Amino acid sequence: MAEAFTRWSRDTEFSRLLDSNTGAPESVKKITEWIEKDLEKDPPSEYSFMIRSLEDERLVGMIGLSGSIIPHGEAFVGIGIGERALWGKGYGTDAMCVILRYAFSELNLRRVSLDVFEYNPRAIRSYEKAGFVHEGRVRQYLHRSSRRWDLVFMGILREEWAKVQKTSL
Repeated sequence: MAEAFTRWSRDTEFSRLLDSNTGAPESVKKITEWIEKDLEKDPPSEYSFMIRSLEDERLVGMIGLSGSIIPHGEAFVGIGIGERALWGKGYGTDAMCVILRYAFSELNLRRVSLDVFEYNPRAIRSYEKAGFVHEGRVRQYLHRSSRRWDLVFMGILREEWAKVQKTSL
């Protein structure tokens, strides 16, 4: 797992889509320490899951919930598909649908939110397919590639998710 995370941290396009910070490649050792530290938290402050391909069980990405999960019934979701060959193949949308079911059915959350850079329309479409709606934006949030980009906020409420589930049956 740490090897895959390390490889993805060295992929500048993956880092550009995932984070506003300039990508700094991480070592296998540092990522292993981060994973072990995260596993020691009790109770967990976040719920992290690995995304695997159906064909060969290969690790292709990660997804997780964090934030005020217990006290306020809401969470922030973060996702990344690290294997470029699988971008646009539905892994992100499928993983998002699974984690939303977990968030609303198992954790009994009221809302799940996320943010995404406006230069990532593929992700925005994926989130819309999963039922997220646009809630706002921070204009000119990020300077990258010689221009300013907005940060888009999206969210989904339990009731909205339930409607999406009924229409997708």
